Amino acid sequence: MSFPRAQTAAAPSVTTGPIAEFAKYFAASAIAFATDGGLLALATRTGLAYPIAAAVGFLAGLAVAYWLSIRWVFEARTLNNGLAEFVAFASIGVAGLGLTELVLWGTIEHLAWSLALAKVAAAGCVFLFNFGARKALLFRRRAQ
Repeated sequence: MSFPRAQTAAAPSVTTGPIAEFAKYFAASAIAFATDGGLLALATRTGLAYPIAAAVGFLAGLAVAYWLSIRWVFEARTLNNGLAEFVAFASIGVAGLGLTELVLWGTIEHLAWSLALAKVAAAGCVFLFNFGARKALLFRRRAQ
């Protein structure tokens, strides 16, 4: 004999909500970074000039980050136009590149940090910037 379970409020799922999105975005960023770096290494080993190989890797990493963001990371999308959304997503990435340069300049030139330490600081800042900007501008629930 079984008894009916008491009705309780549903507990938040580990796979939904802002903390889950943040964790999934971190994983997606790692996959995108691996794609970028892997293609850069592969392309240069096959004889492609490194500036072209770097562009190929960056674009592939950007595409992977976008695809994972819309398919797995974020629960809501602000825009209905996929091309406009991708352009905005990429633009935030370019702004993140500018932030990288600014953090590298500030920490190396004014704080005398090593390049490695400065790059870690820049990566952390840019990760937070990209997540925050993309979440706020592209992946939030629309007002009803």
